[in-house]
Formats: sequence, structure tokens, C-alpha cells
Amino acid sequence: MASVKITFIGHASFRFESEKSVTYFDPWLDSNPTAKMTLGQIKKADIVIASHGHRDHIGDSYEVCKKTKAKFVGNYELCVVAEQVHKLKMGSRALSMNPGGTVKVKDASITMVQGHHSQSLSTHVTGADLPSGLLFHPDSAVNGFCVAYDNGITVYDTADTCLFSDMQLIGQMYGPQVAIMPVGGQYTMGVREAARAASLIRPDVVIPCHYGPVMGQPADIGELKKAVEFLSPNTEVVELQVGQTLTYTASSHRVR
Repeated sequence: MASVKITFIGHASFRFESEKSVTYFDPWLDSNPTAKMTLGQIKKADIVIASHGHRDHIGDSYEVCKKTKAKFVGNYELCVVAEQVHKLKMGSRALSMNPGGTVKVKDASITMVQGHHSQSLSTHVTGADLPSGLLFHPDSAVNGFCVAYDNGITVYDTADTCLFSDMQLIGQMYGPQVAIMPVGGQYTMGVREAARAASLIRPDVVIPCHYGPVMGQPADIGELKKAVEFLSPNTEVVELQVGQTLTYTASSHRVR
């Protein structure tokens, strides 16, 4: 049966595995205090998606691409850095896009959608020769992504963002069965906003991320579950622990 496996690496880092591809989303590994997986443990990747250039998201994205020959997917500025600093050729190894755009890699159609968050590029990936004007943007340079697989399953990772009303349109347009969203409440939306986001998107499953005492962003997931049950009764909140995998099929899901 068609399925997608979603593994929580830690903080806001995930691994998506379908029958035909392996994707790393915002892979922050070696310096991530919540992650158990290291860069050295990664043997295979087809796609690396980076939502923005903050260290806890761009993380080890370029290094994973260089190690595995994966294609890097991100906004234009991140792809400029990929090419100029990390020698990932634009158009073949670095696939640039902007909100509304879609690229296809193997069995995954990856659509960039809007998000609202600040943007800077961590100096650990830019080096000293970053082109002027690429360093900082106050908003709208952070993006969510809908990853639609050929098997009919779509995963929407909102990335770092606040609540915004067009989440309803994203839900209607792309029909994600799984939504991953931050709930930390300081640098992103919190539990209250995430529950409302779930009611706008209406996925089968919500996976919360970007929270926890280690990161200084505690969140009451019990309250999130109660709020989502009230606002979107057909949506289940699944709290993954680091290293756990949710396997989603067209009719069910399980966690191990």
C-alpha cells in the first residue's frame, strides 16, 4: 500500500521517505542539541529542502547534498549560496524557486508556499564572500512547502511562521493529509495559533515541532490536542519523539 514515512530528527528537522525517494527537510544535525542523528550517519538522500537560512533550519543542508548528491531545493537566495559557496550548480544540483512555484524531483512535486518570519543567512554556510543584499530580509523570505508524492500523499510543512488566513487556501489547493507546524510561541506561532491553523488546513494528522525546554520554547501539547479536537475534530495531533517515525497511508497511520 502507498505510504510515506515521516521521521522526527529533532527541533524542526524531518526525514520523509516514500517508495521512491528520501527527503530531508531543514536538516540541522551535528550542532542540534535535540538530534540523535549525525551528518555522518546519513547514507542516502535524493532531496534536501531548506525553508530559510537561520542556523536551526539551513543547518547541514548543503553538506548533506554534497555527501549524497541530493538536489537542494530552496528560495533563490539560498540557491545562490549553494552555487557560489558550496559549488552546487544552479538548475541541476540547486533548484531555486519562489512562492507559487513547483519543482519535480523523482516522485515528489515540491510546491513553495508563503510563510511569515524573519530571514538571515547563517555565516556557517555563507562564508565571507556573501553577495551584498543577500544577508537579511525582515519578512517573506521564509517559506512553507507542500510535498505531493505520486502515490497521492501530500505533506505540508509550514516552516517557521505565524498563523495566516491563506493557510485555508493552501489546504484547499493542495489537500495535505499531514501538516507539520511549529508551536513554540516565541519565534513562531504557539499552541493557540497552531490549533487554528489546523482548523484552516484540515489535515488528517498534525505533527508539532519547534518547541521544547531544551530550546527554551516550552509548549503544552495536551492543550494543543484539546484545541484541535474542538476546532478540527477529524484531525489528530501526533507528538513524535526524536527518532520516532509516523507511517502514513491513504487510509491510516501508525507511529513507532
